Amino acid sequence: MAGLTVIYVDILFLLNAIVDYLLLLCSARLAGERLSRLRFALGALLGGLYAVALFLPSFGFLGRPLCRLSAAVLMVLTAFGGCRRLLRQVVIFFLLSCAFGGGVLAIGLLGGRGLSLGGGVLYSSMDLKIVLLSAAGCYAVITLIFRGAGRHTAASRELLPARLSLRERQVELTALVDTGNTLTDPVSGRPVMVAEGETLSPLFPPGTGPGPEDLRDPAGGLARLGEGPLRGRLRLLPYRAVGVDRGLLLAVRVDRARVGGEELGPLLVAMSPTPVSDGGSYRALIGALT
Repeated sequence: MAGLTVIYVDILFLLNAIVDYLLLLCSARLAGERLSRLRFALGALLGGLYAVALFLPSFGFLGRPLCRLSAAVLMVLTAFGGCRRLLRQVVIFFLLSCAFGGGVLAIGLLGGRGLSLGGGVLYSSMDLKIVLLSAAGCYAVITLIFRGAGRHTAASRELLPARLSLRERQVELTALVDTGNTLTDPVSGRPVMVAEGETLSPLFPPGTGPGPEDLRDPAGGLARLGEGPLRGRLRLLPYRAVGVDRGLLLAVRVDRARVGGEELGPLLVAMSPTPVSDGGSYRALIGALT
């Protein structure tokens, strides 16, 4: 029949799932978040299933704006729920999606007939291999265009060298100035640095510093180490984060801290049991320096 478009469910599902996965991956890279590829895959799976459901009988209501928004939010929460800067991550994902959708519409206006955007979902009548290559190409282009916007650099004073001193021992690391990090010392009200615990091991003589188990069990670590050479140096620091209502970090008070050439004097440094950066470009976080 003239004008009849045949929709192949496998291509519809795969194309939308792949594009959603690449958009989730790209937005995570731009935001500097840890890459959780399994969660991205689950979010993309939801996106692909939603695209298919739109064309099934009795599921036309899914095309309503509120349903579309709910599906998108559910996909993003599946991929990024629990990350430190969830709101920023959501905004970046939606901006990338708009940019990608605009690119598809531009291709259509230029006469391209291989890829179409209808009802908020992508479809192509091209061979699946070409679709996969095209999706990979789109990911590469988007990454190149937006990489500069999401990269933390020393020139922008987001990444700063830091030197911590404890008695006669020192450690040097790179710190990210994170305005979203509002953790403060309850006693002095000063900002608290959050550093990867293992990075601080040079500050402690062999056998006297906290180990991985102490960082994962801060209360137990304080009980074990609080009466040793670090007596009076360690404390428990309560914190809240997305997905963590009441958490504790083991923290050590260093004698001196120098960040980006600025002397901060004694500083409380919380020791994270997990990496604070996905790519390893920085090993600590600190709030805005004033």
